[in-house]
Amino acid sequence: MARRYPDFRQLVQKANDSLDVWEASFGMFDWHPSLAVDDERLGEAFDEYLRRLTAAPGEDGGNYPFFHPRYAGQMLKPPHPVALAAYAAAMRINPNNHALDGGPPTSQMEKEVVRDLAAMFGFPDDHLGHLTGGGTMANLEALFVARELHPDKGIAFSKDAHYTHSRMADMLRMDHRAVSVTPEGHMDLNALEDVLKTGNIGTLVMTATSTGLGAVDPIADALPILRKYGARLHVDAAYGGFFVLLAEKDSGFSDFPAQHFRAISEADSIVVDPHKHGLQPYGCGCVLFRDPTVGRFYSHDSPFTYFSSDDLHLGEISLECSRPGAAAGALWLTLKCLPLKATDGLGPILASGLRASRKLAELLKASDLLELFIQPETDIVTYLPAGRSLSEVDSASQSIFEKSMAAFDDPVFLSTYRMTAARMSALHPKLDVDMDQSRILRSVLMKPEHEDYVDHLHARVESIARSLP
Repeated sequence: MARRYPDFRQLVQKANDSLDVWEASFGMFDWHPSLAVDDERLGEAFDEYLRRLTAAPGEDGGNYPFFHPRYAGQMLKPPHPVALAAYAAAMRINPNNHALDGGPPTSQMEKEVVRDLAAMFGFPDDHLGHLTGGGTMANLEALFVARELHPDKGIAFSKDAHYTHSRMADMLRMDHRAVSVTPEGHMDLNALEDVLKTGNIGTLVMTATSTGLGAVDPIADALPILRKYGARLHVDAAYGGFFVLLAEKDSGFSDFPAQHFRAISEADSIVVDPHKHGLQPYGCGCVLFRDPTVGRFYSHDSPFTYFSSDDLHLGEISLECSRPGAAAGALWLTLKCLPLKATDGLGPILASGLRASRKLAELLKASDLLELFIQPETDIVTYLPAGRSLSEVDSASQSIFEKSMAAFDDPVFLSTYRMTAARMSALHPKLDVDMDQSRILRSVLMKPEHEDYVDHLHARVESIARSLP
């Protein structure tokens, strides 16, 4: 089995040795006997725990090999060993980044990584931001601020935007409108202007890489329309935000929407998830605001918390209270080793995903059994089995999805995506429309190892497609 570099075990051992010395400096004490665990009970329970974690995918509750390039189903992959080691080291202390006295080093690290993420998007130095438990919480905070700024107005987002926006808007009791999309999944700007003309929208949400088709909304083209109607812009870049690194210069991908990633710098707020392309453990999201004065909406006091420093406590500018300092520490160490640059660090990792998706797209175009659904913009590829009707495509997609996982000698892991009949017909007009929607296939090629595995993945899917009636 190939060794993952750097060696996680060596890094954790070094961390434990250092923490042993640090803990000993405070003097020895006896652990309370109530914390003791029976050895036999621990052995049995831990064996069961490991058995359940490592059960084969076909078994009841079996796990999927997220670490392996044969897994291309959802937006899942293990953290980088550097992040794992940093997280494990901090968790031995278990800092809480709500207040500075809950984790002084990791709170400072959080401020530093948030500053770096803001600079990556081109935000001004006096921005406001913090890490969150994930993109859902980060988007909730962005919509909360949008509501406070325009309490008499709602928000709009595309019909392909993540479902979190409608859910959070309902929770915040905000009016919301879903804007039509093109068949390829981009927000329709004519439909957008119709929505903005009503004067009822205070903030528009645009998506920088949708989680379904991997499409990027036309952010650069929408900016003049937003300015015309005085609406704010929130960019949900939870999945695709780190691709902005490849927009700094010619990425070498003619179909990469660099102009829309560059336009994110004009947004009023941004959400990005380091636990996706930032190689971090769950949960590590981030929300950024251009205007630091929106911090006034978070104003509150805690008589037992904010006492150790006159500096800004992270809990004073977040809706979440307790948050793991380990998340900040892991991201800090990762970005020290793999900086936010196009030519080294995270840039080449992201570029490998783009190359993998383009490679798979070309293989699909040459296939007589599978068809490319749309040309990928980032690292998500959608495709469908050849068929005469929507029902045939739907049935074949589900069969390939199931059979590809069940091939225990050489499985591959995909996902399906439901597409409306109208959009299917617009992009693949030869299909007979005999149902309202159809499932298609989807592969997320977010691991750099996918670049060398795409040929095999395509061959396996094509082989399974060939075996269908």
